[in-house]
Amino acid sequence: MSEPVYLIFGAYGGIGSALTRLLAEKRCRLMLAGRDASKLRALADQHEAESVLATATDHGSIEQAVQRTKEIYGRVDGVANLFGSMLLRPAHLTKDEEWNDVLSVNLTSSFALTRAVSRAFPKEGGSVVFMSSVAARVGLPSHEAIAAAKAGLIGLALSAAATYAPKRIRFNVVAPGLTRTPLTRSITESEAALQASTRMHPLGRVGEPAEVAAAIAWFLDPQQSWVTGQVLGVDGGLGHVRSRIGT
Repeated sequence: MSEPVYLIFGAYGGIGSALTRLLAEKRCRLMLAGRDASKLRALADQHEAESVLATATDHGSIEQAVQRTKEIYGRVDGVANLFGSMLLRPAHLTKDEEWNDVLSVNLTSSFALTRAVSRAFPKEGGSVVFMSSVAARVGLPSHEAIAAAKAGLIGLALSAAATYAPKRIRFNVVAPGLTRTPLTRSITESEAALQASTRMHPLGRVGEPAEVAAAIAWFLDPQQSWVTGQVLGVDGGLGHVRSRIGT
């Protein structure tokens, strides 16, 4: 088999850029998708990749990105959906439009992607990776909207993994803890907020984009052809480990 073809939505974000760099180093063929044409072109030119415009809330653009990948490369072997947003606000202060936006960007985009790729992969199957969050599995204050969306992603992936297993299409989820990206800058660039988050993570620090990207790349790799329906926490232990009291 020639180098695999991967489509990355949200490619120029912190984790998306790290994933693009990692897969390019592995000589994979890449289609980068997002809503900012100039950022996409710059990243694509840097890594000899192709690019296509797509937004999380335009389901037609998501399907068109899948089809464009097939037109250019002749196939698509894996897709990572890194579209996402962050809303840290308790439910009683969350407006309806904010709730709807969080669900649309983080959850509904992956539902649209699931419909699109179910008809796009070759007979050998393929891999789909969703981006959830440790907040989907651990109760964190003021995370109601984003936790609901990210938990929905896990349910979507598990059901899709069962539905499309006969087609050898694998669905898996990466659930990071706080990771140092442009999206989380309001936390990581605040000394007080960063220290508080660091204390929450048993390994005593926040994550880096390359660490999350490595987990996504592992799920995409055809060598993991017997792995589906899994949720991998890349979260410094926050999801399942408790630090010693007083540390």
